[in-house]
Amino acid sequence: MTDRMYSCALSDEELSHLLSDDVPAGDLTTESLGLRGRSGRLEFHARGAMTVCGVEEAVRLFALAGANACLVIPSGVAVAGDALLLTAEGPAEALHRAWKTAQTLMEWASGIASGAAALVQAAAPVPVACTRKNAPGTKVLSIKAIQAGGAIIHRLGLSETLLVFAEHRLFLDEPPSVTIARLRTRQPEKKIVIEVGSADEALTWAHAGGDVLQLEKFTPAALTACRARLEAEELRPVLVAAGGVRVENAADYVAAGAAMIATSAPYHAAPRDVRVQFFGVA
Repeated sequence: MTDRMYSCALSDEELSHLLSDDVPAGDLTTESLGLRGRSGRLEFHARGAMTVCGVEEAVRLFALAGANACLVIPSGVAVAGDALLLTAEGPAEALHRAWKTAQTLMEWASGIASGAAALVQAAAPVPVACTRKNAPGTKVLSIKAIQAGGAIIHRLGLSETLLVFAEHRLFLDEPPSVTIARLRTRQPEKKIVIEVGSADEALTWAHAGGDVLQLEKFTPAALTACRARLEAEELRPVLVAAGGVRVENAADYVAAGAAMIATSAPYHAAPRDVRVQFFGVA
C-alpha cells in the first residue's frame, strides 16, 4: 500500500465540466429506453497489473452525477489484474452519466502512474523527476499521476526554478562566470541549473559555478566520460540525465553517475485498461 494519501486533484467545477462535455443535453439512449429511476450497481476492476491513479476523481464524478461510489483501492497502489478498484450504486441514469468519463480518466491517469512506477523501479535508487512537458491542459492530474508512480516533480513551470538553456544563452554576450554571478546575486536561494549538450560545455559551466548540469541526450558512456573529466578537475556538480532515458536503459545511466533522471516519458505511457461491470438491482 502507498504511504501517501491522495485527494481529488480536480475541483468539482472541473469534474462537472468533464461530465457536461460528455452529456451536454441528456443521455439519449438511457432516456429513450425508459431506464430513469431504475437502480443499479457497478464495479471497476483492473484488467491487468497497474499502479492505480484517478480513483478519487472517479468516485467524485459518480457523486456529482447522482450516484454513491466507494473507493476500494486508492491512487498510488500497485495492483494485480482483476483487482477491484471502486464500486458505485444508484439510479441507472447517474451510473451511465459518469461511467465512461470516470473509466477513461482512471485508465489515462493509471497509465501515467504505471509508466512512472516502472521507470522509478528501473532507476532506483536515483530519483526520477518528471518535466513540465505534460499534455496541455492536464498538468494537475498528470502531476498527481507521476507522484502516484513514485516520481518527483522536475519543475511545474518557469516561475520557480532557474534552468538556463542554450536558447537563453543565445541572447547573452558575456562569459559564463558573469552569467552565474548575476543569477547568484538576483536569486541567492536558488540552485543554478545549466543544460549542456557536450562534455566541453559541462566543464565550462562547472568552472563558472553552475550547481547542477542537465546533460541533454548524453549516452551512458558519454555521461561516464563527462563525469571523469569533471572529477579530474575536482568539479562535482550534480549531474542530471535528460532526454533518451527509458526503462530499458535507466540503470545504465545510474551506473554512469547520474544523480537524477529528468524525463517526460511517463506522460506518453499507454493507458491501463479498467474493466467495468454493471449489475441490476431489484
